Amino acid sequence: QVRLVESGGGLVQPGRSLRLSCVGSGIILRGTEMRWFRQAPGNERELVASISHENDNTNYADSVKGRFTISRDDDKNTLYLQMDSLKPEDTAIYTCKVHCIRGDYWGQGTQVTVSA
Repeated sequence: QVRLVESGGGLVQPGRSLRLSCVGSGIILRGTEMRWFRQAPGNERELVASISHENDNTNYADSVKGRFTISRDDDKNTLYLQMDSLKPEDTAIYTCKVHCIRGDYWGQGTQVTVSA
């Protein structure tokens, strides 16, 4: 059974940082394309960042470019999202997604709240 479990969310003040993790089980993340999405109440789900299955090419939404960094540690079977200079508009549920030859798999999400 494939499972993706996110962690690292929480309540943080504007300008601070958080690092989200997405740990895979039942699946080898090496060689897969992985993405972070977020969804705020009343909004559609938004692609935040992606990392390719080869060369680790990364892409970011304009709203987070320069503040967020996506990375992976294949030895730990883990995807990360380093979020710096957080803003209140970053408040959302953050979810990881894996795309591989077997199909697409999603985590359950972790809540990030940015508030003074």
